[in-house]
Amino acid sequence: MLSFSCLFAVYAYAQPVGYRQVYPTLADRLAFAHSFAGNAALRLFYGYPYDPVSVSGYSAWRVGGTLAIIAAVFGLLGAVRALRTEEDAGRTELVLAGAVGRRTAYLAAMAAIAGGTSILWLAEFAGFTAAGLPVGGSAYMAVATMSVVLVYVGVGALASQLAPTRRVALELGTAVICVSLLLRVLADTSSALGWLRWLTPLGWAEQLRPFTGPRPLFLLLPIGAGALLLALAAWIAERRDVATGVLPARDSAAPRMGLLGSPTAQALRTERASLIAWMSGVGAFAFILGLVSTSISSAGISSKLQRELAKVGSGSILTPTGYLAFVFIFFILAVSLFACGQVVAARHEEADEQLETLLALPVSRTGWLGGRLLLAGCGAAAISLMAGLFTWAGAASQGVNISLARMLEAGVNCLPVALVFLGVAALAYATVPRASAGIAYGAVTIAFLWQLSASLLGAPSWLATLTPFAHVGLVPAQQLRATAALVMLASGILASLVALWFFRRRDLTGV
Repeated sequence: MLSFSCLFAVYAYAQPVGYRQVYPTLADRLAFAHSFAGNAALRLFYGYPYDPVSVSGYSAWRVGGTLAIIAAVFGLLGAVRALRTEEDAGRTELVLAGAVGRRTAYLAAMAAIAGGTSILWLAEFAGFTAAGLPVGGSAYMAVATMSVVLVYVGVGALASQLAPTRRVALELGTAVICVSLLLRVLADTSSALGWLRWLTPLGWAEQLRPFTGPRPLFLLLPIGAGALLLALAAWIAERRDVATGVLPARDSAAPRMGLLGSPTAQALRTERASLIAWMSGVGAFAFILGLVSTSISSAGISSKLQRELAKVGSGSILTPTGYLAFVFIFFILAVSLFACGQVVAARHEEADEQLETLLALPVSRTGWLGGRLLLAGCGAAAISLMAGLFTWAGAASQGVNISLARMLEAGVNCLPVALVFLGVAALAYATVPRASAGIAYGAVTIAFLWQLSASLLGAPSWLATLTPFAHVGLVPAQQLRATAALVMLASGILASLVALWFFRRRDLTGV
């Protein structure tokens, strides 16, 4: 909750403040609206811009499009954690053994998520009002974002009833989010497919038009869909057995002995579906960004904006090379989140008491955790190379003159930062296991937001360089900063070694 709240508040504040600084005059904003705001590459990230000339309209576009996706993830994770994860851990069974009915337990979980959603609303509202946007419009903008949460809480609640395990529930919910995002992207980038906007909750949030001609009547769509999903999930929850799902569990399949020769191989077997999904998603996204890299070259971007973007380290994004260097900041973020996710998966193995059984065998603690960290590093390397390869393929198909070697170097350039956060996550897991997920994801989120916002907020140079993202030479526009990369690699390895030392000496900790 702390990580999501900081993200919503800082992002809602930084965008209108940065827009005023970069485009101080009406002429600058009209030039932006004429060229840059209509760029297909940006619609992939932010959606359709209805009024990019005004500060409030720009904020609705930049903030609404991004935070709506993050809100969907928050709703899914919150519902699955409150329902399916509690069942998998055995806590729901203990609660229902007392004087608590199933309906009460379900409604209590939904009430807790509603409280968390209210905090997110307040964080976004506070960010907008602190940036000087109108109070009423800021409140409505935050409501538009939170409308997405309602729908995907329903998706997560229903997935928790259908799926026999937490992992399957998350996979089902993630698939729904991916389809929803794809529909929104198609609707926003093709006028002929604009009708698809009505098939996705992310499109409904756009249609609410905060700051640009509000349409509060369209709130009935997410409210109706969310209520229907939550009611269906509640109906199923009252009728099925605890710790089961509507979909059958594959606990009677023939045994498969592949990848069971060592703890590390077993971890690969467990995480291979997640690794394949990450590689596929990053590869597809990288290919799309390569395809649209030429569309940015003719955008009439003001010189002041170019200077602000240059502070991030990508140089000029007027060229395909500069644009690709800029978007690789987001691939570095993605690989870092993957690395943290692998440590969180190891924590779940301990919390679910699977690790106790494994360590009862002739398996050392350092060997188990070291193998998990090695697997995370190799997975991060594979995803990084996939990003470089498919970005090159997409750009090369459009005639961009850029070498495969340079794009693979850009992919490898994602690793130093990712390994720093892998070490941070491992150290948190070894010392404060119950808080390790929040620390890991929070560190990545805060560091990334500070990289994007420090220069806009006028922070001193020594303060702006505290984030690892600030020490990356964004290839291919820049040369790889070998010294900084080696320092980050050494820091990540050292933190991992210290984590192994602490992990050997602490007791296993359950949920």
